[in-house]
Amino acid sequence: MISVLFSILAIYILSISLLIYGFLKVKKYRKTDLEPKTSFTIIVPFRNEKENLPVLLESFSNLNYPTDLFEVILVDDNSNEKFKGSHFTFHISQIDNIRVSNSPKKDAITTAMEHVKTDWVITTDADCIVPKNWLLTFDNYIQQNKVSMLAGAVTYQCENLFLDHFQQLDLTSLQGATIGSFGIHKGFMCNGANFAYTKSLFDKLNGFNGNDKIASGDDVFLLQKAIEKFPNEVHYLKAQEAIVITKPTENWKALFHQRVRWAAKTSSYRSSLGKLLGLIVFFGNLSFVIGFFFMIFGIWSYPIFVLFAFFKFVIDYVLLSITNQFLTKMRIKSLLLSSLLYPFFSSTVALYSLFGSYEWKDRQFKK
Repeated sequence: MISVLFSILAIYILSISLLIYGFLKVKKYRKTDLEPKTSFTIIVPFRNEKENLPVLLESFSNLNYPTDLFEVILVDDNSNEKFKGSHFTFHISQIDNIRVSNSPKKDAITTAMEHVKTDWVITTDADCIVPKNWLLTFDNYIQQNKVSMLAGAVTYQCENLFLDHFQQLDLTSLQGATIGSFGIHKGFMCNGANFAYTKSLFDKLNGFNGNDKIASGDDVFLLQKAIEKFPNEVHYLKAQEAIVITKPTENWKALFHQRVRWAAKTSSYRSSLGKLLGLIVFFGNLSFVIGFFFMIFGIWSYPIFVLFAFFKFVIDYVLLSITNQFLTKMRIKSLLLSSLLYPFFSSTVALYSLFGSYEWKDRQFKK
């Protein structure tokens, strides 16, 4: 059994090493002095976000971008109380979501698409804040590259709480894997809180047709469809001036359901690498959990488990460190405790996602 678990660890280390290599291959991008030309529609699906939306809209007001080159569509997904926005210098419209599938967010984006008049759309979430050069950086990259879809980075705005630091570590690992996969030309993941594509590409891909029975995945499934058909036109924007900031969940239950929602779509990935990497990461974390209990019950000696944990920690730390440096330029907090807890949390989420249901925006969803 020791040889099996260490073999899994070896495969895990090789896989993470490949992602580290890919991460370093993706060059950082900085905006230039190009005159803004790209027209954007910012789509924001929301449900019961009256506290967060004003903050997001205020960040739109602070954008360093001509107001005649972007507009905002807010899509209300049956909120309990209607949101009333203040007056803004940019054009903003609010529409109701038209539900036709099992996925509220995909329906919201599809509904908004009927109102889009610009060449590009860019999606974000209601609990986010965008940096002032967000659209300008996207625009400059679009002008300099033949691209139809651009994925961007997302990070958390953390308080000094262990739960926040734990989520930051988790999100950092996902962002590192995302950027790393693009670096080896096998992109399979992105985040809908910072995701842009042309309206014409959305139409060519028939939108979310084919995966609208899955509640989440408005971002990854569209990305994977695009990479299948137009691989050279899908890029990652590794630019610090385009990193969107979002809020961590407020409690462990909400975090668990969020991660179950994210994990539930993995089995439906079109990307073979995405599925394979998901399995490798799952078994890598599960091996740590099994090794821990082997040590507790005396099947493994303490030094063997420490050696196993050390090798896993080192390779994880390298990916987390370079990704965190890009995302926040700050030291990772609660790293050791989070790293010890994460395999237990991740394994539980993965196993539960195969059979259990989850809550999202005060609704219950089944696998």
